[in-house]
Amino acid sequence: MRPDLELIAALVGRGARVLDLGCGDGELLQHLIEARGCAGHGVERSAEGFHACVARGVPVTQAEIEDELPELGAGVFDCAVLSSMLPATRRPARVLRDMARVAPRRIVSLPNLAHWPHRLSLAARGTMPASPSWHESPNLHPGSLRDFEALVAEVGQRVARRVLLDARQRPAPRALGARPNLLAAGAIYVLEGGG
Repeated sequence: MRPDLELIAALVGRGARVLDLGCGDGELLQHLIEARGCAGHGVERSAEGFHACVARGVPVTQAEIEDELPELGAGVFDCAVLSSMLPATRRPARVLRDMARVAPRRIVSLPNLAHWPHRLSLAARGTMPASPSWHESPNLHPGSLRDFEALVAEVGQRVARRVLLDARQRPAPRALGARPNLLAAGAIYVLEGGG
């Protein structure tokens, strides 16, 4: 399992009712169910990811996150997870609000576009820092950690915990905490409130 998914699993804990939004192939959700005794359900839009979840025996619905969240009852889950998918949503603020309605605890991870190598690439080359196929990226709202934290406050939620990530998606050294928006490649947030 990817290092960031291991960190997310540890933050979810044991025995929780978990909603995994944009669950991909279901690796995280399968781990939560089998190794941590969680009850879980995934939402995945791609047919490939949906079928991979089914093959793993992971409960999943094939749908867009923004279409499925409003259909879920309030407080149905203990924890909702959104791993690296917020920039790909059409209305991130609405997604965060809907997540708060369905689960009192949310875990959101995201890359940091303001990470120093990205800034250097933009300054030196004059092009957006991304893979050669940046125009095919699903990201509609790329942003920085500072942008995300401002959005969290705007929707009336609070950051209960933040884990900064290095470029290998592992916990970053504490020294990065001095300038996280510049030095961290990404972060995992635990959000509370706003429900």
